[in-house]
Amino acid sequence: MVKKARPNKTLDRDLASRVSLEQAAAATRRQFLAPSIGFAFILIAGLIASAILGWNSDSYIIIAAAAIGAYMALNIGANDVANNVGPAVGANALSMTGALIIAAVFESAGALLAGGDVVGTISKGIIDPAAVGEPKVFIWAMFAALISAAMWVNLATWVGAPVSTTHSVVGGVMGAGIAAAGFSAVNWPKMSQIAASWVISPLLGGIIAALFLWFIKSQVSDRQDKIAAARRWVPVLIAVMALAFSTYLAVKGVKKIIKIDLQTALMIGAAFGLISYFVTRPIIQRQSEGKPNTKETVRGLFTIPLICSAAMLSFAHGANDVANAVGPLAAIVHTAEVGEVVSKVTIPIWVMVVGAFGISFGLLLFGPKLIRMVGEQITKLNPLRAYCVALSAAITVIIASWLGLPVSSTHIAVGSVFGVGFFREVHWRVTTNNKMVAKVKEAEAEKQGSKKRKHRKLVRRSHFLTIIAAWVITVPAAALISAGIFLVLNNVMS
Repeated sequence: MVKKARPNKTLDRDLASRVSLEQAAAATRRQFLAPSIGFAFILIAGLIASAILGWNSDSYIIIAAAAIGAYMALNIGANDVANNVGPAVGANALSMTGALIIAAVFESAGALLAGGDVVGTISKGIIDPAAVGEPKVFIWAMFAALISAAMWVNLATWVGAPVSTTHSVVGGVMGAGIAAAGFSAVNWPKMSQIAASWVISPLLGGIIAALFLWFIKSQVSDRQDKIAAARRWVPVLIAVMALAFSTYLAVKGVKKIIKIDLQTALMIGAAFGLISYFVTRPIIQRQSEGKPNTKETVRGLFTIPLICSAAMLSFAHGANDVANAVGPLAAIVHTAEVGEVVSKVTIPIWVMVVGAFGISFGLLLFGPKLIRMVGEQITKLNPLRAYCVALSAAITVIIASWLGLPVSSTHIAVGSVFGVGFFREVHWRVTTNNKMVAKVKEAEAEKQGSKKRKHRKLVRRSHFLTIIAAWVITVPAAALISAGIFLVLNNVMS
């Protein structure tokens, strides 16, 4: 009789411990891989500046500014871009990998092709350049603005709050301007407009998104014959999306290349809307043939338009916001080389490249956290709801441009997500308060031996409060950090 070998428990424990240690070491390496690559990109940006300018007593300022500009671009990619692709990822229209690739390609394309070659040295005109006329003082003010904005966006990303990069730069410039020239240097009416946008942007975006969701639910997904309703309305909704995004890109996306007034942009948008209607109508007819008469079928018809909207939002963001973010860096380069303070400067191509590639690297390395926050953790999204969010973002920017209001694309997109979530809460309450539905639910609850739920919270309140708090304190926080950094730099370097 052959005896069975007894298992060696000590050997098994040692093997399990070794496997655990190897897994922990691999996790640690992955944790430090992204910061290491980011740090390497910052060093490369400084080396590129040194190769272009050479090493001398004056160029070290520009080299240091290039490194800080690269750090800022990484943080924009980690935080701000999530709003463009997050809803598509949350709706499962795009995988995380697909979203990262689309956003990186279209953000870079928008920055390099339509980002323009001229930028204002003072973001949004909130500080009079004449008030900070001495070149050295102006350089340290822009340094402080760039560092403070990057630090604040980095902190917000770590907390998990999508914030406005433009507002961070505005706060940084304002704080450094006040520290350099006093409160009289600030254009307070302009600051009041920006402060008003904190409230207007998310509210307007949320309301428009909720209205589109209500329309689609009432006219399509809640209809008895959903397929017939979808064939009637989905081409119209796609045409509205084409109109909105064509107008959005004409107003915002290519404004650095060619200035198009709103009326002309609307005519361009109307033309694209009509074309898309007649093109997509037979496509929707074919896609819906033989499909079951369900809400899932209706939602599936919005998947491709949602992917297109993510790409267009990314292009417009790259064209419109990257130049604002690298504005302080371009101002430092011009002032250090020429020795004068001006209101507008030409952006060197290498500065725009640093901004464009920095955003792409930041998105690929650190972006998934905020993409999941926007797309999955605030409220549950599907292609239909995410479509309403994307459409609302484009339409809100158009309305704001018509009204002359400075709005934040971040606030609009996240506000639209909130709007969709809160609409679902209200819609659920109204539905359950209906007498017939309530009776059915009560009967089901009695059968299951449980009480009927009176209220469902479909928006996570903790995320809602965290994001709102981050929005409110972005400008003052960036301003305080910037003022402190400017005072240190001005005293130490003078």
